[in-house]
Amino acid sequence: MNIRTVVKKLIPRGLFRRIEPLGHLAEAVLLNIWNGFPARGMKVIGVTGTNGKTTTVFLIHRMLHESGKKVGMMSTVAYGVGDDIRPQMTHMTTSSVPVIMKRLKEMRAAGVEYLVLEVTSHALAQHRVWGIPFSVSVMTNLTHEHLNYHGTFERYRQAKRMLFRQTDRNVRGLRVGLVNADDPNAKVFADAISHPVMYGTGEADLRATDIKLSPSKVSYQAVHGDKKYHITCQLPGSFNVYNSLAAVGVGEALGLSTTQIEQGVAALEGVEGRMTSIDEGQDFTVVVDYAHTPDSFEKLFRDMKPVVKGKLIVLFGSLGGGDEAKRAEQGQLAGAYADEVVVTEEDNRTEDPERIRRMIAEGAEAAGKVIDKDLFLVADRREAIRFALGRARKGDTVMLLGKGHEKTIERAKETISWNEADEARKALKKLA
Repeated sequence: MNIRTVVKKLIPRGLFRRIEPLGHLAEAVLLNIWNGFPARGMKVIGVTGTNGKTTTVFLIHRMLHESGKKVGMMSTVAYGVGDDIRPQMTHMTTSSVPVIMKRLKEMRAAGVEYLVLEVTSHALAQHRVWGIPFSVSVMTNLTHEHLNYHGTFERYRQAKRMLFRQTDRNVRGLRVGLVNADDPNAKVFADAISHPVMYGTGEADLRATDIKLSPSKVSYQAVHGDKKYHITCQLPGSFNVYNSLAAVGVGEALGLSTTQIEQGVAALEGVEGRMTSIDEGQDFTVVVDYAHTPDSFEKLFRDMKPVVKGKLIVLFGSLGGGDEAKRAEQGQLAGAYADEVVVTEEDNRTEDPERIRRMIAEGAEAAGKVIDKDLFLVADRREAIRFALGRARKGDTVMLLGKGHEKTIERAKETISWNEADEARKALKKLA
């Protein structure tokens, strides 16, 4: 048991929440001083938001790598330099301060010029990224998430906003903030930085026009003043218009050429656990995706429903100890869009898994789904995947949501190894 766990048990929860960030701040200050502020000298791009962070980080990283830059990356899915990208094994998006310091030192020793960093509200609120001189900050979007930690949406938003304030205080280089202009919270972020660049599909500095969506990619023309880019992103979904457009804006801010931006965005072929297609020769479609919020559900279902030929079968769960309010909403959205809904485990942790499933099911029932007819509750995720795939017929689409890239399932008494894509492949082989 580590010191943090002991202290957390001894101190009342409310008080611990108030003093915890101070401990992280002290740790960040001391370790930065001890390690000589290892991020200094790098151009650091920070990406925050509720959804789309990981994909945006991968797009920016690939664009810079294809442009010949020495670039490092830290994200939910992976970290590393250039083509040497290693999987991130923990569920934590922005790692602990000691881990960040260790990786920054390794990257500085490797001669990294650019670093693309996925930054969570927890990391910002807890000052875990103190001492990192962000040159460019990106806000992808903002919807209700992590309210079990932050307490209110306003506190959650203010935590995210700290990235832009930290970027604006960077006196050593660029101070550009890219803000999703189509998000209702855009002004809050734009006001936090001296040099905001608004991107989006409507009124924005950097606009996506002539958008074309297909089951395998998106393409559009990006316009910023007299500059025009013909963008093809090899990732499907309207949300990837925004993710790739943010990458275009970063490329502009860093002085990349039109060709470097266009070719760099097009070079990324996929991100683990993000709209990952599983093909074992079956005559129906299977997709693994990390979508786990109501906003990501709605965008994903809205894009997928028109292109699904047969039934849409959706499988998912919800985080134990997480934002309870979203569960019924997830269920209702799945119930409204999908033909069949399979509710299972995600990371139950210490919460009663049956309670979580029932909360989701109530939302699906409100949308018209009926238990054991088109709504099914299956406790074990492996069994649930087999069940969902077994119900699919030619032309159907099965979406396995919520786990994506994650390598474990956290239960009350155990944490098991997990790979969603591999589990789907095994189940498909048994069905063959």
